[in-house]
Amino acid sequence: MGLFDSLSRSVGSQAANAAGSAINNAVNAAQRKTETFTFNAIPRNVAELQALPESDLSTPFKTCALTMLVLLNYESDPQGTIEMLNFLKGPEPVNAYQAQFLKDRLAGKGYVPRSFFAGSSPANNYQPAMPLQITVFDNPYSYPEAGWATLHMNSTGADSPRQIKCRLKPSTNQWFMVENLALSDIRIPAAADPWA
Repeated sequence: MGLFDSLSRSVGSQAANAAGSAINNAVNAAQRKTETFTFNAIPRNVAELQALPESDLSTPFKTCALTMLVLLNYESDPQGTIEMLNFLKGPEPVNAYQAQFLKDRLAGKGYVPRSFFAGSSPANNYQPAMPLQITVFDNPYSYPEAGWATLHMNSTGADSPRQIKCRLKPSTNQWFMVENLALSDIRIPAAADPWA
C-alpha cells in the first residue's frame, strides 16, 4: 500500500503543479502589455522624426517602434538614419562600432527592418502594408530593474521575437534606446532565394 500511496501523492503533486503552471501562464499572458503603432510615412530626418507624436519617448514602447521605423530609411540614407538614431539614443549617440554593426547588418538587407511591420513576409519580399504598423510587447522579464526595459517585436522572417533594450532618463522622463538586438539574420526574401 505504501507504493500506491507514493504514486498517488506523486500524481496529485504533478496535477497540482500543472494546474499552478497553467494559472501562472494565464496571469502572465493577461499582464503582458502590447502596443501597436501606425505610421503613414517613414521619417527621412530628425525634424520629421520629432514631428511624430511618439517622439516624446514617454514609454519604451514608443522608442522601440520608432527605432524600427527609422531603420527603414537606412538603405536610402545611412547617415540620416544614424542622426535619427542619435535622437533615439539620447545621451549616448551611435558610436563607430555601432555604426559599423548597422552597416554589416543592413547593407543590402533592407528587408530586415521591414520584416517587423504588418503585411510583410518572405513571399512578398518583406513589403509591408501601408499604413505601416508595428506591434511591441513586453513579457514577465522585460523589467529587470527600475528604469530599464527590454521589449519585444515579432519579425515575419524569424521564429522567435527580437528585442530592444531601453533606459529611462529620469530628468527628462524619456526612454532612450540602449541596445538593438533585433537585427539578426532572418529568412531571405523569395526574390533572393534560389529555391523559392
